Amino acid sequence: MSRTALYRKPVPTFWWLGRRSYAVFVLRELSSVFIAWFVVFLLLMAGAIAEGSGEYRRFQDWSANWWVVLLNVIALLFVLLHTVTWFGLAPRAMVVRLRGRRVRPRSIVALHYLLWALLTAAVAWLILDG
Repeated sequence: MSRTALYRKPVPTFWWLGRRSYAVFVLRELSSVFIAWFVVFLLLMAGAIAEGSGEYRRFQDWSANWWVVLLNVIALLFVLLHTVTWFGLAPRAMVVRLRGRRVRPRSIVALHYLLWALLTAAVAWLILDG
């Protein structure tokens, strides 16, 4: 075997920034870490609520730390990216038939956004008014 056959050109660490589609893919995969953080955060909150008002107060004080707020804002942005990219992929992941005909991909995406808006409005109403 010759020496040139063993040479492999090194791949830069941030090779994925060269194309928008690669960057979106990598960021979408990275978003799973932040979605996991949201799950942990909500479980911690539920545990604090279950322990009583004193523990919940401590959780609120901890949640008010600047780094927890910053982490949650970053996580929210990643969750939004994850949601938007999933909605864009949904028509490829599911085939919906209505009366024997395939539903157009745009209709599936639009329905996802409509349901998202309705659920967001319902949750906001429960939290703010209910």
